[in-house]
Amino acid sequence: MALVAVVGVVVPVLLVVLVLVLRARFLTVTVRGRSMEPTLRHGDRVLVRRSPLARVRPGRLVVVAAAPGLGMEWMVKRAAAVPGDPVPRAEVPALATRPEPVVPPGQLVVLGDNRPISLDSRRLGYVPARQLLGVVVGHLPKTPRRRPAGR
Repeated sequence: MALVAVVGVVVPVLLVVLVLVLRARFLTVTVRGRSMEPTLRHGDRVLVRRSPLARVRPGRLVVVAAAPGLGMEWMVKRAAAVPGDPVPRAEVPALATRPEPVVPPGQLVVLGDNRPISLDSRRLGYVPARQLLGVVVGHLPKTPRRRPAGR
């Protein structure tokens, strides 16, 4: 009887701890805009794992904090170059005149898949590591639209 009582308390506590750990490590972000089309569309939701810059690999989708004044909180982009990679001068005009041959430590180059309309490193230059939220690890189903009651 005492074992059942202990299990009845321990299991819910472990579940709460697990949920809190997962929420600290993962979050969802909703895509706003068309800068990642055709890979992601406006309204798509992605699962993001909080990650340091050292875990980012070129080609992976990442979420970075938007620069102040842009009217958005987060931007979903593709990592084009990470520290130690050659500076992609041909693709990124904002970096064309930079003297360093490789992306410096603590910096990231990001590009949107829909390049004609994407606000990314081509105009913003390097993205500092402090703006990195994490790496996209999955595509989530869209949240169903709620219809008003009585219809």
